[in-house]
Amino acid sequence: MKKKLKIIIPLIIAVILLVPLPTHYRDGGTVEYNAVLWGVTKHHEMTSDSAGNAGYNTGITVRILCFEVYSNYPQFVPEKKGA
Repeated sequence: MKKKLKIIIPLIIAVILLVPLPTHYRDGGTVEYNAVLWGVTKHHEMTSDSAGNAGYNTGITVRILCFEVYSNYPQFVPEKKGA
């Protein structure tokens, strides 16, 4: 019984710390995956640039232990005309 507990308890802790919960936003398709130890945000946000052109911002942000380790957000992609 003790041997099983020594295996089961670390597995439960690992699942709690590492398995993400997705959150979907209604801003054009942004999805955020958050776990206790890490998080990834896939940005896809409808917006317009300073000249008034419609489009959307895209990019990815990665966080490990609450520190941002990678981000290429925002990248503005203009809306295609006539599509």
